[in-house]
Amino acid sequence: MTGSGAFLHHLLQALEKAPACLVSVQQTEGSTPRERGAWMAVAADAVVGTIGGGHVEFQAIAEARRRLAGGEGAAVLRYALGPSLGQCCGGVMHLRYEQVTQADAAALAARLAPRQVPVALFGGGHVGQALARVLAPLPFALTWIDSRDGVFPPDVAPGVACEHSDPVQAAVPGLEPGSRVLIMSFSHAEDLDVVAACLHRQRERGDLPFIGLIGSRSKWASFRRRLHERGFAEAELAQVTCPIGVPGIAGKAPEVIAVAVAAQLLQTLPPDGNEGA
Repeated sequence: MTGSGAFLHHLLQALEKAPACLVSVQQTEGSTPRERGAWMAVAADAVVGTIGGGHVEFQAIAEARRRLAGGEGAAVLRYALGPSLGQCCGGVMHLRYEQVTQADAAALAARLAPRQVPVALFGGGHVGQALARVLAPLPFALTWIDSRDGVFPPDVAPGVACEHSDPVQAAVPGLEPGSRVLIMSFSHAEDLDVVAACLHRQRERGDLPFIGLIGSRSKWASFRRRLHERGFAEAELAQVTCPIGVPGIAGKAPEVIAVAVAAQLLQTLPPDGNEGA
């Protein structure tokens, strides 16, 4: 469950006991700590979510509780994040205040549900397992694929779809459009077949924004030669990223690789972090 998904779950639980005031970022100008659509829910004795912290959040919590106690005010308030608030961002946030109750739960669940970008992870080895853990709180919907039985751990995060596919590349045509693909199976032969299947799909549909292959530059040089022999042109091979992970992180421990790859996937998202928003 992503961080925002967990916040929503806690909000819906809290509404079963008491009303809350939903504070959401309606508009921003300049540099601000959170983007449009970010939210927090304020109850009399608890806060769920965040609009960025700092003094602006402190003031917003106080304003929300004033309204919960019967106070009135405009639906949207403007906050300048300059010297008056002691925040160095310097931008402006327009915050909307809404009182919500359990009767609003269904509408809130639909409205605040996080938009998740699909990721297809081929390989249930050590790096794959580390990646599944790192991606769990991030805005990704993970499909985890392997050709082997019994490879997935018993404590897979909620929302992760584990899929057995033999041959493993047979899963590629059914991937959700827009999937970011990560290839790290137990064998080079499987990796090569998955890459080839992804490139065939790109020829037909062109709907895989990121195809990442774990390995060294020498591995990719070998794969390039073999893929050329299978008829793929240089422009097609340029769609594959290998090695994967943001540059400058030298560690090779599975957890280190996982963090570097997750950061690289986040770089493929639009600035507000919500694809299609």
